[in-house]
Amino acid sequence: MGHSAAIWDHKAAFEIIKDWNGIDQVVLRNPQGASARVSLHGGQVVSWRNEHGEELLFTSSKAIFKPPKAMRGGIPICFPQFGNCGSLEQHGFAKNKIWIIDENPPPLLPNDSHGKSFVDLLLKSSEEDLKSWPNSFELRLRVSLASTGDLALISRVRNINGKPFSFSFAYHTYLSVSDISEVRIEGLETLDYLDNLCRRERFTEQGDALTFESEVDRIYLSSPNAIAVLDHEKKRTFVIHKEGLPDVVVWNPWEKRSKAMMDFGDEEYKQMLCVDGAVIEKPVTLKPGEEWTGRLELSVVPSSFCSEHLDLQRRGF
Repeated sequence: MGHSAAIWDHKAAFEIIKDWNGIDQVVLRNPQGASARVSLHGGQVVSWRNEHGEELLFTSSKAIFKPPKAMRGGIPICFPQFGNCGSLEQHGFAKNKIWIIDENPPPLLPNDSHGKSFVDLLLKSSEEDLKSWPNSFELRLRVSLASTGDLALISRVRNINGKPFSFSFAYHTYLSVSDISEVRIEGLETLDYLDNLCRRERFTEQGDALTFESEVDRIYLSSPNAIAVLDHEKKRTFVIHKEGLPDVVVWNPWEKRSKAMMDFGDEEYKQMLCVDGAVIEKPVTLKPGEEWTGRLELSVVPSSFCSEHLDLQRRGF
């Protein structure tokens, strides 16, 4: 990857590099040495590293890094649909489009930029999009890296159409874990979920934590604004805070499904877990001129700290 430019904004530096296809990627860094990379292909976060240089997101060794296909890993943006229905491709088209850097973003709350390295990206509806989904929109994404190493994504969808439209949305977050059989999720207890392995039949979570011993593909409904993913072997916990994203998708393909996916290693399901902040069950409807905002914040804490002291209901932002 060759360096092509460095851009400075609001005292928060980011660098632009080219990937092997010549597509721009934005590199965010904090003074402690943490970093994040965002590709303009899909507005997709493709890397998030802590101050020790350790990669926190999973990317398949067999991922295809060639447009128009989204890369298998990182954090693809699912818009205007999650799943596979109608004439749109699975999980919508936003993840397959080339976004632009938004030079004049509308103002956000001060704490959404204070002390952070960040970039603002923009996707507008193209003529091609309007054929398959006839709604004019602007989708803005701010990706920021805090001095603590926390990664935050803020998406805003604005209806610039002459009529209302509805959409679903998800941050399809691939977390890197040491061993899926040693991972558990806290914060989803007693919730109802739709099981994609049973034609979206509705069930209620019975366990006091979610653990993994087979394929899981579920949409947890009306979830709390904070959940924790505990990686026992690494003794670390991902804490996911979200706003405007009532649902949580949990996915691990396990062995049989992994072998059926061309861009996924047969054994890689052991090292990954998708936990998505999403709005799926009740799609967002925007009238002309209205705007929706969805926020996701990812942080990592030692597991001992998390299970004993973390209040999962705390405000994320």
